[in-house]
Amino acid sequence: MRARKWTFWLLCAAICMCIAAPAADAAEAAVIRIVLDGKTIKSDVAPYIIPGVNVTMVPLRVISEELKASVEWSQADQRATITSRDGKTIRMVKGDTVATVNGDIVRLDNTVLLNKGRVMVPLRFVSEVLGLQVNWNQSNRTITMLSAAVDHPSDGTVTPPTEPEPSPGPDANTGMRGAWVSTVYNLDWPSAASYLNPVKQMGEFVSLLDDLQNMGLNAVFVQVRPAGDALYPSKLVPWSKYVTGVQGLAPTYDPLAFMIEEAHKRDMEFHAWFNPFRAHVDAKTESLAPTHVSKEHPDWIVNAAGKLYINPGIPEARQHIINAIMEVVNGYDVDGVHLDDYFYPSNVTFADDVTFKTFNSAKIQSKADWRRDNINEFVRQLGDSIHKANPQVEYGISPFGVWRNKAVDKTGSDTKASITAYDDMYADVRTWIKQGWIDYITPQIYWSLSFNVARYDKLVDWWAEEVKSTGVDLYIGHSPYKLGTKEAGWQSAQEMVNQLEYNRKYTEVKGDVFFSAKDLRKNTLDIVNVLRTYYSEQAK
Repeated sequence: MRARKWTFWLLCAAICMCIAAPAADAAEAAVIRIVLDGKTIKSDVAPYIIPGVNVTMVPLRVISEELKASVEWSQADQRATITSRDGKTIRMVKGDTVATVNGDIVRLDNTVLLNKGRVMVPLRFVSEVLGLQVNWNQSNRTITMLSAAVDHPSDGTVTPPTEPEPSPGPDANTGMRGAWVSTVYNLDWPSAASYLNPVKQMGEFVSLLDDLQNMGLNAVFVQVRPAGDALYPSKLVPWSKYVTGVQGLAPTYDPLAFMIEEAHKRDMEFHAWFNPFRAHVDAKTESLAPTHVSKEHPDWIVNAAGKLYINPGIPEARQHIINAIMEVVNGYDVDGVHLDDYFYPSNVTFADDVTFKTFNSAKIQSKADWRRDNINEFVRQLGDSIHKANPQVEYGISPFGVWRNKAVDKTGSDTKASITAYDDMYADVRTWIKQGWIDYITPQIYWSLSFNVARYDKLVDWWAEEVKSTGVDLYIGHSPYKLGTKEAGWQSAQEMVNQLEYNRKYTEVKGDVFFSAKDLRKNTLDIVNVLRTYYSEQAK
């Protein structure tokens, strides 16, 4: 589908490992033989087959030593280094799901395995990287390995070992099945433990994608601008501290390019998620990079309840955010640009009286209407920029799940929410939809079917009606983070199935997005199997 620079090494490293050898395999492992160039190889750790996936694991040290390759093991950092006779250097770290071959990144399907003091790898890895031809004879359970220097007449009795076929990704016709991946505070990815360790960091993301796809998901919404910074090389904003631990300190690779590459390998969509107006998660500026917006343009910044925001009322500040987003649209193969609900903060004082007087050429009387107009202008101008630069990139926003309550506006939803998108965040979502400024809307409907203040079904009804005949797609934002909590309706994972089933009532609902990846991966109330089973049934 797309040319990928890691494709070659991926083929070299179709590796599948687990943390420890299954005890149930002991009897089977004892009868598997290894024969190298006609010589039976003895090992104190016998090869074995990982059940269910049909991958044979072999001790790398034995094979490499027979091939006169050198092997080093660093106990301190749990790293194996193998150097073959032809100069290939392989480095693998226990716990990482990627390795390096002559400095190039190689994706591993799982971490390197240590078993009784031996590094264990699958046959395909040995075959492709160390230059062996490998055959498996099922009848006598023998692994025959041949180096390039030995001729091997075919006798028709052996067949190459096979790796399991990768499970196909979800059918695109089943709609959007996404997950938000939060980078702020290192919530979903990357971990703080991966700072300055790109191999570990990349391996974590590979594992995350594999886990999500295994649940039946086909898209990720990754937070690439968590707080006035970037997870990509930018000329306008500093590197995020959530990559290296220090804001402004660059990693040794491009995380955004890597993430897009890995998502597209799996036929998963990649939507770049931006926090538009959040400048910083607190009011402390000492550790911020000199190029951070709060340092370069302190006049744009409002401290609201101890957090820093870029003032949406300043046209130049809005354009700065648009320019930063357009760096990604113009420089990367993203499938979508995604904004969350960080516009004006709700339920806090926002000091913009001076801005209201200074930047109000339309003479709007109400500050609330003026604030909504500021956000409308931002949404419209960003959409114009994206669609002009690349019409194939989808542009969507994820607002708070309640637009307005019916008690306040008879056209609102039958809810009693304490805050609303229109009145408290100044997000005039209806206008965005009716004007066609956006391609999709993903309301955060984070309540159950039995939560009477803001019932899930009533909100889906309202949003489905709102997008009807507009051409704007509706994806529903779900809240697996509430599973197992005391809030009404979240004591069983069946709640999520019931919500997904309810969505099928409407052709306007084109898919679902879950907040967030970590909450799915925790597998509270067995949500992983519940989703996998549900989506598998829908694909039939």
